[in-house]
Amino acid sequence: MMDNTGTGPGPITPDGSPVEFYRHLGAGAEPDVIAGATPPGGTVLELGSGVGRVTHPLVERGFRVVAVDESPEMLACVRGAETVLARVEELRLERRFDTVVLASQFVNTVDDGVRRALLETCARHVAPGGSVLLQWVPAEGHDRWHVGTGRADGDVTITMAAVEQVSPGIFEATMRYTYGGDSGGTKVWTQSFSSRRLTDDELAAELAAVGLRLERFLTEDRTWAEARPLTT
Repeated sequence: MMDNTGTGPGPITPDGSPVEFYRHLGAGAEPDVIAGATPPGGTVLELGSGVGRVTHPLVERGFRVVAVDESPEMLACVRGAETVLARVEELRLERRFDTVVLASQFVNTVDDGVRRALLETCARHVAPGGSVLLQWVPAEGHDRWHVGTGRADGDVTITMAAVEQVSPGIFEATMRYTYGGDSGGTKVWTQSFSSRRLTDDELAAELAAVGLRLERFLTEDRTWAEARPLTT
């Protein structure tokens, strides 16, 4: 998710994310999704890796991972992977990878220019015949957003504290993250963000504009999509 502001225990990264909370989040199903679309021992470019909660399981499975993040505090937590300190929109490694991963619903940013730059980064780093894996909020996912919905993620409870459609297709929401803490004290962090509701056709058009085609959805809830270069 993009356009974030957060308050809570520090340090806080440029996009408003507290390193401590992300260290306690679980990896979830993401490593399985990525592994299922990547050849054994293949190369993975993880855009916006954070503290490595997905990076580490991928490394353990034998993938060669390059983890990119704009936060040195986040990258300091990553182990076993090559790390690159950079803004995703500006990344130019002059290398290509079997799989390029853009997670965290970055593609739902309300800034059309940023979205295009993010997808251009994906397109210029994916190998011929490779895959770009996008985590997004499908159109129907936005329709299910309600105050009070939530889930447990690792040791952290995540609850939607506020949500409003402020204009056609544009949502503003606040998530509340609660962690019990190693010392027993409860810690709470809130993060507000804006998200654009994209249809399947709109996502496909955004991908086509940078030379990618929408190939398929990888999960039953359609929150992970696979794209491939148009020339393959």
